[in-house]
Formats: sequence, structure tokens, C-alpha cells
Amino acid sequence: MLLISLAIFAILIIIAISYINSQNQSQLINQERQNLPSKARNIFDLQIGDIVQHDHTDWVVEGKLTYTVSAYYWFEYLLQDGDRIAWLAVEEDDRVEVSLLEPNNTLDIPKIDINHPPPEIKLADEIYKYKDSGVARMMRTGLTMHRTAETCEYFDYQTQDNRVLSVEVWDGEIEVSVGSKINPRSLTLLPGDGKTVYRD
Repeated sequence: MLLISLAIFAILIIIAISYINSQNQSQLINQERQNLPSKARNIFDLQIGDIVQHDHTDWVVEGKLTYTVSAYYWFEYLLQDGDRIAWLAVEEDDRVEVSLLEPNNTLDIPKIDINHPPPEIKLADEIYKYKDSGVARMMRTGLTMHRTAETCEYFDYQTQDNRVLSVEVWDGEIEVSVGSKINPRSLTLLPGDGKTVYRD
């Protein structure tokens, strides 16, 4: 009788240990799944390390800026391909607008008065007309180059054929970027592992 009781007790212990191990393993699997990057991506939730394919170029997302003016906000993702840098601007008002811009150091712009922006800017025989300006509060994720101020003065210009020119003032430093509006459907978005590619 004692041997039977001991055997039953041993079986119960084995069952309890097996149950605890299975629960621990299930928790570990759930934690690993939570730590994995989402497989679905859209232009509003790109993350560090994601790949943005456009026009035969594989850009890597290295950072993200969020611009906020009152209740309105938009994003700019810092993209990198080797030594090339670009900004993917994404905003949604009545419709989604996406622009891909690269830094331009050839345009010498004097200090701009936020209250009296120039009505147009000429660059490479193109006339960019004034569209919008203001002061945005900033939030940042990952690498954002020299864009580290808490606020930014921005000035947006555009040609008739959807070429865009962005002038931004960061702590008195003027940055100019030039590019084009693009169709979001022209982008292929691939999830990364959440890690930077070009920075240690």
C-alpha cells in the first residue's frame, strides 16, 4: 500500500513538473513573438532597420522625425543607401502625400523671416513657389543627423510638376532638401529586425 501511495505521489510530481515546464515554454514563446518585428508595414509605421525600395534603390530606415503643429502632425524618415541620404516625408490631410527628398548644398539661402518667407525660390532653372511655412515641435527616433532641436522652422515650396523644395531652420542652421512627390504605391516596404544598419 505504501509503495502504491509513493508511486502515485511520484506520478503527480512528474505531472506537475511537466505542466510547469509547458507553461514556462509557452510564456517564452509568447515573449519571443512579442519581441519580433511586425511583418506588416505601411508608410505611417516604418521602423529602424526597415527597407524602403524605390526606383531600383534599397533604402534603409535609420531614423524618424515627427513634426507637430497644433493637432496636425507628419513624419520624415531618414533613409540611407551607402553614402546617400534621403528623407521620406509622409503627411495626411485630405489625402496622403509622400515625397522623397535629398539634401542640397548648392543653394545659398540667407536667413529667412518666418513671417515673410520669399514667394519663390529658383534652383537649377526651376521655379519653386511658396506653399506653406510654420514652426513645428519635434519628436525623434534613431538617427536624425543634425536635426536635434526641440522646434524647427519649416518652409515648403513646389513646382508645377510636383518637384518639392524644403527649407528648414534648426537652431539657426539652414538645411535645404530637394526632391519630388511620389506615389506611395511605388514603394515596396520590407520589415527589418529593428536594428540600425549603418550605425554601431
